[in-house]
Amino acid sequence: MQTKQQLDRLMDLKVDFAFKQLFGREENKHITIIFLNALLKRSDEDRILDISFENIEILPEHEGDKQARLDILARTNRNERVNIEIQFTNKYDMIKRSLYYWATLYRKSMKAGKGYTELQPVIVINILNFNLLKKETNRFHSQFCLLEEDEKFLLTDLMEMHFVEMPKLLKSWRDKQLNPSDDVLARWLLLLGTVDRKNNEVYKDILKKLEEIAMSDPVLNEAMHNWKELSADQEKQQQYESRMKVVMDELAAQREAELRMEASLKEGMEKGIEEGMKKGMEKGIEKGIEKGIEKGIEKGKAEIVNAMLSKGISVEEIANLTDVTIDEVAKLKSGRENKQGPIS
Repeated sequence: MQTKQQLDRLMDLKVDFAFKQLFGREENKHITIIFLNALLKRSDEDRILDISFENIEILPEHEGDKQARLDILARTNRNERVNIEIQFTNKYDMIKRSLYYWATLYRKSMKAGKGYTELQPVIVINILNFNLLKKETNRFHSQFCLLEEDEKFLLTDLMEMHFVEMPKLLKSWRDKQLNPSDDVLARWLLLLGTVDRKNNEVYKDILKKLEEIAMSDPVLNEAMHNWKELSADQEKQQQYESRMKVVMDELAAQREAELRMEASLKEGMEKGIEEGMKKGMEKGIEKGIEKGIEKGIEKGKAEIVNAMLSKGISVEEIANLTDVTIDEVAKLKSGRENKQGPIS
């Protein structure tokens, strides 16, 4: 039985540093292969037998191009390139970022003298510590590829994209909808969800269940042993804590921005109600309040958008963060620029 101190030191495997230490090292690649086969639903002749880790730096080809650093990039024995990304905080750009990574890796597989028929498949896997597809699905694992819209047949196997939403996984566990004893993918994803540093929790029930399963699953047992050894390594723990501080600072800044937005919107609505009540006394209370609320909401939205524009946040990001449309944000931005010149 582990002590409280040992449990508190366990690394959250949803933090990119910890995940890469366990799944991105050559000596652990057999563990990564098992994980990938489970997540990609590979078996029999489709099973991944071997992988080789590749350079995770995507250097720009032209001046001004964006440089990217991936979490894990591997090539399978089937000549597929697999990019695994861990995202602890929601930066509201995950879908576009995933498409960018896929497109960049796919394009880079084209070498001089080769034909288009020699381009190789690229698979992007995103493991998210937040819910991305909130309205679309309750499932924690979603897979996307290129299908014909009506008859749903596959156009090509060159593009494959996965999103794993960890909060949905943990909800399925709490609702007793998961059986990791029979579901290999569930046990590996629950391993990632055992420690939740965002909420300062270690889920002892998950850990206990995984330790039971590990008695008959030697690869899971090895992975858990390596994870505990990694967490006990003082130097690695310091590196992890350093990375954890950056991640938690990002979360704090994000929460502060959300609170400012909520306060600004609330203030706008309160002002609108007050103005509406005043007008209501003169022209009809019901109609005045209704118009005042609408005006207050619009004023609150405008204040929020203008504040975000002044901080350099893009039109697309603002539209994602609020319920203001892209056209409305663009109109407000244009109005600001007409009054005070272009926004830097």
